[in-house]
Amino acid sequence: MKRLLMIAYHFPPLAGSSGIQRTLRFVQHLPKFGWEPIVLTADPRAYERTSEDLMTDIPESVVVRRSFALDTARHLSIGGRYIGAMARPDRWASWKIGAVRDGMRMIKEFKPQAIWSTYPIATAHLIGAELQRRSGLPWVADFRDPMAQDGYPADPLVWQSYKSIEEKALSTASYSTFTTPSAAQTYQSRYPKTAERVVVLENGYDEETFAAVENTGGQKQKIHPEAVTLLHSGIVYPDERDPTQLFEALGQLKANGKIQPSTLKIRFRASVHDDLLNALARKYDIAEFIDCQPPIPYREALAEMLNADGLLVMQASNCNEQIPAKIYEYLRAGRPILALTDSLGDTAATLRNAGASDMARLDSTAEICHVLPAFIDAIRQSKVSLPMTQVVKQASRVGRTAQLAKLLDSVSAR
Repeated sequence: MKRLLMIAYHFPPLAGSSGIQRTLRFVQHLPKFGWEPIVLTADPRAYERTSEDLMTDIPESVVVRRSFALDTARHLSIGGRYIGAMARPDRWASWKIGAVRDGMRMIKEFKPQAIWSTYPIATAHLIGAELQRRSGLPWVADFRDPMAQDGYPADPLVWQSYKSIEEKALSTASYSTFTTPSAAQTYQSRYPKTAERVVVLENGYDEETFAAVENTGGQKQKIHPEAVTLLHSGIVYPDERDPTQLFEALGQLKANGKIQPSTLKIRFRASVHDDLLNALARKYDIAEFIDCQPPIPYREALAEMLNADGLLVMQASNCNEQIPAKIYEYLRAGRPILALTDSLGDTAATLRNAGASDMARLDSTAEICHVLPAFIDAIRQSKVSLPMTQVVKQASRVGRTAQLAKLLDSVSAR
């Protein structure tokens, strides 16, 4: 059995991010393909919120080392202010010092054949790059999404640090992986000399977890007995998932008598921005349609998806090269999906490929007004399109792990 040193900030007991599933499920499934994972992550003090619900999903045999790390904004600020350099490339820059030390100790003790690090915490790639430099081991840099983009990050110094990190990774890593075709194409164009080492490795869903939820009766319990319930599960980012036009459309549909509060509820689970949602609901006089709920354990969140009448996706055009990780769980849940997204983006393409074609642009009140009532009526009449089972099966986490293992086999053979 070969060993892989995995560097990831998002790991249990962190709570509140669907991104945690990518690393956790790789950890679970890699041994099936001849790779034993050892994990280097951050001390839980660095997490804003923790939960024990996924700790039991970490196999007992897996070595996990948690290096000292602080959140600059919470631990090193005075009066809410801190030195900018202490939060570059991100607020967890302090993690690097202890993680490099602990990572070298793990390399000496366990003698892994490769290193893997994962964004969206950029410091993870700094750690991966330094461990690769010191050890000479092959390194796979898992970007997931693009780093330095037009206008993002907004701070020029942070943007430059992101640019420096991605340049280092693309020139040094054996492979750089991205979760969408468009993101991979962007980096192949941006770094043509290493284009052949840029690979698509999509997110997915964990069939074992879904099956366990279904087997324990975590479905067929209607959320609102009388109303059609649309569920948005996860964070509502004010820029990337701005719900303003959706709420404006609801206001217009209510005023025109095309929808009634007693027949529709939109539940936002763990949005992180309930204040924004409630303020918009008051502004457009639609508070009776909106149901904001706090975070719940992962398996309960999956059960809620299975029980929803429909699932809501919000993804702005500035994220056309990204696909929310939650999409794959939505597809596996087998419920009708309404996508408020740009038809030219990768999110739309993935959903269309799976047979989920109910869409409107997130920033178009008129399109939402047209699509939403028809979607609700189709649910009531059981005439709505559902994700195609055969396509959904191709997105399992086991299959994604097999792809990762194949990359690792090739780099370790070198």
